[in-house]
Order: sequence, then structure tokens, then C-alpha cells
Amino acid sequence: MSRRLLPLIAVLAGAVLLSLMAGARWLDPLTVGQALWAPSPTDVDALLVRTTRLSRTLVALAVGAALGVAGGIMQTLTRNPLASPGLLGINAGALFAVVVLVTLGGALPGWLANVGAFAGAALASLLVGWIAMRRPGESSPLRLILAGAALTALFQAFSQALLVIDQQGLDAVLFWLAGSVSGRPLADVWPLMLLALAALLACGPCLRPWNVLAAGEAVAIGAGVAVRRLQLVSIVLVVALAGSAVTMAGNIAFVGLIVPHVARRVSTPDHRHWLPVAALLGAILLLLADVAARTLILPGEVPIGVMTALVGAPVFMALLRRQGAAHG
Repeated sequence: MSRRLLPLIAVLAGAVLLSLMAGARWLDPLTVGQALWAPSPTDVDALLVRTTRLSRTLVALAVGAALGVAGGIMQTLTRNPLASPGLLGINAGALFAVVVLVTLGGALPGWLANVGAFAGAALASLLVGWIAMRRPGESSPLRLILAGAALTALFQAFSQALLVIDQQGLDAVLFWLAGSVSGRPLADVWPLMLLALAALLACGPCLRPWNVLAAGEAVAIGAGVAVRRLQLVSIVLVVALAGSAVTMAGNIAFVGLIVPHVARRVSTPDHRHWLPVAALLGAILLLLADVAARTLILPGEVPIGVMTALVGAPVFMALLRRQGAAHG
């Protein structure tokens, strides 16, 4: 397994270095190394790396890995290859919470926006899970999808209504709408990074049961898997992973949908193999998307959510076409 991951780890290391180098002012690897390990208090380049580029690199790394794994869990949980963390209403719940806080209190300090966004994401997700799992049975994945779609539409409608009433709040939530890993000080996001890391590590004991659940609830029950408990744990892990990612970076499209597909193609169907690959691929994708976002229209910057959508939308349509051909 380690030999499968080594090439991806090497690519990830290169993506991290590229992220620290790239921007309106390009830096060479030696300058980046000196900025990280032997910074001078008067060195402008060291200040740029340590105060700006390091934080956005770590945020992109954490968000990409979290979304890649969260998407994989959702596709296993629903047994739907087109599922993503957004099906739990995470994005819509986080946005609604931020809109409410902005409408009530105007500009928000970073920590309060983070707490509100994560609380909204968690509340929406757990509500969807509660509705979907009220009764056991084979239809629970379908109920999960339908409940998520309904509550997502409801939260989006409430958010739009509040923004129409208080249009000044629109500027404050543009970050959440477009998605970005910039302007996120490490002092504000390190608790979310630790939560995402803890959730990634907590996936370990679930890898084997997820292999069985992927074959269907009846098979999992026959194999002795506590399906309801596994479903609940899976939802909590998705909430922790995708909720922390959305809170840190806003609405990042398609990463949780596309990355698991690629991970399964380059690995094996065993969750112990392809979920770690999904974490690495998600981190690599978001790091490279952020590099492209900040260098394509210098001195301006494209929201990273736009970049992932530009890559993800064609791939998503290809997946739909392939799935339709397979069922045709």
C-alpha cells in the first residue's frame, strides 16, 4: 500500500512547494526554504511566505483531503457514484447560518463566522440523517438523497430571502458563495484543521465495514455489521470533514464528487486502498486549482470554487454520460 501512495506523496510535496512559490511575485525554492526554516525579520519574501502563502497552502491541503474522503464516504453510504457531501445540506446549512449572523450582527469576527458556519453545516447534516434513518430498510440511501435535496433547497431559499432583504450582507457572504482559501489566518482555522485531521484518522476503523456496506445493507447485516451504527458514524464523519472544509473555504464544487471516482480508478475497490488515495488526490487537486486561481489573471485572482467547477463540470457530465450508457 505504501508503494501505491509514494508517487502521490511526491506529487503532493511538489504541489505544496509550487503553492508556496506561486503568486504575483514568484519565488524560487531556495527562497521558500529560507523563509520557512531561517527567516529574516526584515525579509519581505519571508514575510510573504509565512503570513500569506503558508496559511492558504495548508488550508487548501486540509480542505482538499477532507472533501475527497467525505465524498468517498457519501458515495459508499448512499451507494450512489454521483453522490457528494453537498447531499447532506452541508454547504446550504453553512451559508444559511452565516447569512443569519450577518443579517443580525453585520460584519463578523473570524471565529464567530467559523463557529456559525460549522454549526449550520452540522445542524443541516444531522437533520438530513435523522430524517433518512428514521426507519431501517434498503430505501434509506434514497431517503438520504431526497431529504438532503429538500433541505438544501429550503436553506437556499431562506438564504436568498434574507439577502434580498439585507443586500449589504451579500458582500459579507461572497466568500462562502465563491469559495476561497485566501485570507484565512492560521489562528482562525487551526481548530478546523485539527478536526479534519481527527476525522480522517477516525475513518481507519470503518474501512473494512465500508467494504461490506458497499455491497448493500442486506449483505452487511448478514455479515454481522451494525449497519445503523455504521451509517450514523459515517454521517458524523462526513459532517466533521465536509463541515470543517466548507467552514474554512466556503463552497468548493465538484472535489467531493470527482476525486473518489479517480481514486477508485487508479487504486483498488478496497476502501483501505482508495480512500487514502482520495485524500491525497483531493489535496493535490485543490492546491493546483489554487495556484491556477491566483496566477491566471495577474494581478487579479479567480475564486478557487470557479476553478474547481471549470475542471469538475466537464468530468461530471462525462460521468453522467458514462452512467447513462452503462444503464442503456
